[in-house]
Amino acid sequence: MTRLLILILTLTTTFTIHAFDRENLMKAWSSSVVIRGYTDDGLAYGSGVVVAKDKVVTNCHVLRKTKSPWVSFGDTSFPVTGVQADRWHDLCLLSVFNLPVEPVPLGNSKNLKKGQEIVGIGHSGGAPVALTTGGNVIATYDFEGENIILSSAKFRMGASGSGLFDLKGNLIGINTFKTTGYGNYYSLPADWIKPLMKKKVETVFPINGKALWEEDEDKKPYFLKIAIPKTKKNWAELVLVTEEWVENEPNNTEAWYELGYAYEKLNKVAQIKAKLDVVDPNKAWIFKNNKY
Repeated sequence: MTRLLILILTLTTTFTIHAFDRENLMKAWSSSVVIRGYTDDGLAYGSGVVVAKDKVVTNCHVLRKTKSPWVSFGDTSFPVTGVQADRWHDLCLLSVFNLPVEPVPLGNSKNLKKGQEIVGIGHSGGAPVALTTGGNVIATYDFEGENIILSSAKFRMGASGSGLFDLKGNLIGINTFKTTGYGNYYSLPADWIKPLMKKKVETVFPINGKALWEEDEDKKPYFLKIAIPKTKKNWAELVLVTEEWVENEPNNTEAWYELGYAYEKLNKVAQIKAKLDVVDPNKAWIFKNNKY
């Protein structure tokens, strides 16, 4: 009862303008679990979401240092019997013995809108009770057929593998990594979970392998290459990266938006408007809508 009361009060005070489905968000909150495991340095932990019977999705990087992970729900622990791993996309699906938790419905990131309200639910700091945090969609980035979500829904250490939900309680993303300096949080699309369910089951831990967000800087996708110059407020460098971005992906509106942002910071709005008129006058709406 205490857990439910905490959630009800949190949701009531967080979402005061837009309608939300309290019942389904409570179910989403109840689907959040803790992933634990002993390492050479002590006890490690992360978060997970129940997405099918006895199945928990989390980040693979949560499982890198432990040979015997388990899942905690409330005061009870449940053994992990296997894992289906997509190391590059940093998603692992755990098989858990006799887990008495209802799965959440899977949504998708294709139809998300800028500014749309969302909620993150996870175990930041290893908290035994799931914590909720509200936020908004900042952008979505097309990557290998699905959309990676950038949002302002904060999460801290321990919340890797936690869920990002729409206000109807659908799982739309898995909170995975963040940038330093300007508070942006990235979630991998829930759309990648269904193909993950078809992978072979492994039984040997830990799970190692490089994730997409750990790629060498020069090989990262453009939406990650812009993180360091934005953090350091190196607007000239940001112009160089985003100019290359729009050259290689001329129909990517996020690329044009970030280029415009860089030019604005350098007080060169007239130049970017002129550039748009030459490339495609129809893209002028990007700047109108974003107050450039």
